[in-house]
Amino acid sequence: MSSILTNMGALNALKTLRKVGSDLDDTMQQVGTGKRVSNAGVNASVWAVSKTMESDVKGFQQISDGLGLAQATLSVARQGAESLADLLTDLKGKIVVGQQDNIDRQKVQADVDALRNQINAVVNATQFNGQNLIKHTSTDAGSGHIQILASLSRTESSVTTTDITLKRQDLRGLAAVVAASGGTYTAAADQVTLNATQSAAMDLSGQSVSVGTAFAISVFGIDADGSAFAQSDYRTTAAGAPTQAEIAGGTLAYVAREGDTMADVVTGLGRRWEAYANANSLSSDVLSLEFAGSTITASSDVSSGSDTLQVTLSRLGADAGNVTGGDLGDLASIDVTTEAGARDALGRVDVMIEAAVDAAAEIGSVQGRLTTQEKFTSQLIDSFKTGIGALVDSDLVETSARQQALQVQQQLAVQALSIANQQPQTLLSLFR
Repeated sequence: MSSILTNMGALNALKTLRKVGSDLDDTMQQVGTGKRVSNAGVNASVWAVSKTMESDVKGFQQISDGLGLAQATLSVARQGAESLADLLTDLKGKIVVGQQDNIDRQKVQADVDALRNQINAVVNATQFNGQNLIKHTSTDAGSGHIQILASLSRTESSVTTTDITLKRQDLRGLAAVVAASGGTYTAAADQVTLNATQSAAMDLSGQSVSVGTAFAISVFGIDADGSAFAQSDYRTTAAGAPTQAEIAGGTLAYVAREGDTMADVVTGLGRRWEAYANANSLSSDVLSLEFAGSTITASSDVSSGSDTLQVTLSRLGADAGNVTGGDLGDLASIDVTTEAGARDALGRVDVMIEAAVDAAAEIGSVQGRLTTQEKFTSQLIDSFKTGIGALVDSDLVETSARQQALQVQQQLAVQALSIANQQPQTLLSLFR
């Protein structure tokens, strides 16, 4: 049916023109923004997923920046510890010179003092952005470790973080101080006796550790006739149960630092024993002490039913006012002006070198983990960006071709509308 009131052809042409115009607007928006999904109105679910992923990318970028800062901090700490190991090696050379009889010990001591001052200066200067990881003096809870944010983990209901933990080292050349009186003292918190069994272990995992608590080991040997060992060499105290004053005046004590576990205490006691055994030329055949985890294992090749060696762990509570010290605490007491002092120093310097090397190795290990994590985070960011692009980015080659096609369709639709609008004029000619 033909009508001058209702032009169905024009309506259809107009509908087509509007549809082409709408598609062309969408295409132009994709060209302008470069995105196929630029807002929630286009595709709400895809847009929501992309925004969540973009927030994760922002988080990982901040983590990457933090890892870079941590890398720099650990690099400074590691280099400081390595420098201390080198300086202690130089110090060992001076101490070896001090073993000779035909030298001026005062001059050697001057060199030792200069190296000691340099070592202390390195410890104080090894800091980055206010963080000194080889000087641990704080007793505040949590100060014994630093947490380095390493990653984010997203689940359906929550987002959690993953940290890399680094234990602070303490390479100060300051000896710990154990109070000679006061506080809660336990003379024999644990004890083993080597006899015909010749081997025994102390499991210290049940001992509680808090900052400022002092632990000490002592040895009391019994061999009256000297048939197996020189009794006086294997007695660090006057009796089997040491007094508080004896552990305070001795060198076999360790004061727990903030963040220490029993394994750290055992390691500290192990270093104290190694230094003492070296300095006093004790034989491992007579008494060998192994320090691993939270266990101290004592063994002897010469103990018997009558020739015994008693090893005791003593404990003094933090309420006594003990003061923590550094792993290079023996620096303060090095004195090569006498033959005995030079011999004692030589026995202790190797343990200090070991402590510096161990600290550098532990820091280097964490630094290696950070390097791996930093690379992984960078790759993860790239993967997230690729995924977001696949979700929302527009294929500009395809969009450009579509734009040109729609422009042609738009021109054709305009012409079709023009033709449709001319049809009523044809109807009017029938009434002339």
